[in-house]
Amino acid sequence: MLLGDILATLGDETAVTEAILGLDDLPMLAAIRQQAQADGLDLPAYVAGTVRRYANEASDEEWVTLMGMLNRSADPGATCLKRALAHALQP
Repeated sequence: MLLGDILATLGDETAVTEAILGLDDLPMLAAIRQQAQADGLDLPAYVAGTVRRYANEASDEEWVTLMGMLNRSADPGATCLKRALAHALQP
């Protein structure tokens, strides 16, 4: 999955759900759905906002960590999405 493809489909709930399911992390999907509902957002809006916030607010250290992960990843788009979502779910 390419990151550009993910970003292009962030408004489509089915595509967002499929992208998250492709991460093979059902607990993350449940946590994201719960957080979206708590924030009064549908899943695509929550994920789009989360990715945007991650891109705008991640620290330099976080970006270095992500770059290292992307260098070792067979699926950089999924890696980036998972990292952004996990970052948002941190307490």
